Amino acid sequence: MNIPYITGAFIEEHTDYKELVAHLKNGFKQNKTEVPLRSHFEIESDPSGTLLVMPAWQVDQSIGVKLINVFPENKDLPSINGLYIHFDGKTGQPLCIIDAKSLTNKRTAAASALASSLLSRVDSNSLLMLGTGTLAPELIRAHAAVRPITKVYVWGRNFAKAQRLCDDLKDYTFQCLALADYKSVIGEVDIVSSATMAQYPIIPGALIMPGQHVDLVGSYKPSMREADDDVIRKCKIYVDTMEGATKESGDICIPIAEGVITKQSIKAEFNGMCLDDFVGRTDSEETTLFKSVGYALEDLVAGTYYWNQLKNADS
Repeated sequence: MNIPYITGAFIEEHTDYKELVAHLKNGFKQNKTEVPLRSHFEIESDPSGTLLVMPAWQVDQSIGVKLINVFPENKDLPSINGLYIHFDGKTGQPLCIIDAKSLTNKRTAAASALASSLLSRVDSNSLLMLGTGTLAPELIRAHAAVRPITKVYVWGRNFAKAQRLCDDLKDYTFQCLALADYKSVIGEVDIVSSATMAQYPIIPGALIMPGQHVDLVGSYKPSMREADDDVIRKCKIYVDTMEGATKESGDICIPIAEGVITKQSIKAEFNGMCLDDFVGRTDSEETTLFKSVGYALEDLVAGTYYWNQLKNADS
């Protein structure tokens, strides 16, 4: 059996963020996908390593499973590596294997953009990007696909990497500026997006202003946090999946465990947010927060999207 492999280069050339966001919204709206909670396995040979197994299926349509290794201590190699296997939902036959890193970056960015399209102010035109990893440029491009972004600030622990990221984005319609100190602008932007490996909060609630939207993408373990308690108290909180966010992310499960908030403080998850009657932001002064932990439905939707792109390219 000759199973095609969809490369990161193909994904890069065949991604339209507006299309992918629309597919994600429809996938959550239909609510027909079975998604077990993803499995985490700590790699004993390296305590910092994590194996993630994320299955999902839609009866008679498609089945997918993603295998991801996260090794944040990698020096000269990518910290995230993996494969996505996409199957026919009627026969169980494998259809294609997809570069999981590229698929994950695209679907994660599209999920944040979907949340922003539902929660941020429609006139949001400035973005602060915290983090300079492979997700950062995708998040910037995805947010810019759903909001009229004209100015982007980028901060990372390594200023040179932040500058290189801005240089890579110089041909886009927005202006991109690297920062040595993000706290000087954090209260001035419309959207704050954070995709870091931070173990402890780097976003202080004291600097978050009314009307802002906060997009938290890092913190994939219960011990990791990007936002402090004041951020959590200030914001109306939304998540991609309630079960995942309250068990897997320190940004949510630590404040719940310490009584800062309760599970009832979370206003909605994507299944509810993508319905036609959903009302998110009710005025320009509300401060909203979206916490993304990753959800296998997003992978299945994206896997189907790229499988169809491949078929269209071959036809």
